[in-house]
Amino acid sequence: MNIAVVGATGLVGLKIIEVLQEKNIKFDDIYLYASSKSKGKKILINNVEHEVMELTEENLDKKHIDVALFSAGGQISSKYVPYLANKNVTCIDNSSVFRNCKDVPLVVPEINATDIKEEDRIISNPNCSTIQAVLPLSVIHNKYQIKRIVYSTYQAVSGAGKRGIDDLKNTSENYEMQVFPYEIVDNCIPHIDIFFENGYTKEEMKMITETQKILHDDSIKITATAVRVPVVNSHSESINVELYNNFDIDDIKSLLSNSKGIIVCDDIKNQKYPLATQATGHDEVFVGRIRRDLSVDNGINMWVVADNIRKGAASNAIQILEYLQSTRYKNK
Repeated sequence: MNIAVVGATGLVGLKIIEVLQEKNIKFDDIYLYASSKSKGKKILINNVEHEVMELTEENLDKKHIDVALFSAGGQISSKYVPYLANKNVTCIDNSSVFRNCKDVPLVVPEINATDIKEEDRIISNPNCSTIQAVLPLSVIHNKYQIKRIVYSTYQAVSGAGKRGIDDLKNTSENYEMQVFPYEIVDNCIPHIDIFFENGYTKEEMKMITETQKILHDDSIKITATAVRVPVVNSHSESINVELYNNFDIDDIKSLLSNSKGIIVCDDIKNQKYPLATQATGHDEVFVGRIRRDLSVDNGINMWVVADNIRKGAASNAIQILEYLQSTRYKNK
């Protein structure tokens, strides 16, 4: 199987390459693509130097590609994902371009890998903040049925890429923000992506629509507030859930503890709960502060933290790739 990484020199692209090696993913050849600025750069993969090629149709056509992993932004995905898909290349896309397309599977492998059909050539990676939320929510929904969700996110600057990290780390008086509308140092900014006429941001609407699609339930009522915080990496989320059915809180904790991809860290007597520093570098989603919402009959509060660059992007894409290797490309 031959793999291409599009956006190979970006924050997520480099993490994809790192995770590929960590997980010892088998492939015959790997091709790296980026903008003209990165053309000719060398990246070491499994002790072999690979040269980054400029992303053009001509350069794509020179190589036989089975699976392409995209992490170069929506504009690039809009142009090149359909181009490769029409040439029978399976594209795993990290942008938001195809997530709400009816015929494109939106996949978190622990939950809905089987949504991928043999004929699918475009597979969407969900938004990073959605991925970490739906892992515990899917477990609860499967047994107790979710009625309503209230998301409050505290999102790290790495979600805005390298320039977001630069904005946090540079505190000089003359520094002009590259990504954020205000200084992120000492600030929490309730504004991620563009605003819509309904008052929500694009980031907040992504969480709403993507959660419903992944859980296969458009009846779930969802609201969200997404906030950028002065943390380098790993998103944190306060999630309030209202269920249709009564539950035992110890059963909820047990369900989550025994679910793939989830680590329960919930020991308030010893002040143990999920932290961004704890989650960074891990593929698992950390869940804690699990407790009843005392304001409604069947409510739960929980605190969910995950590495937004790993599980929220790179590792989730690699897990999709692993699923394809075990199904569609198992003889390649």
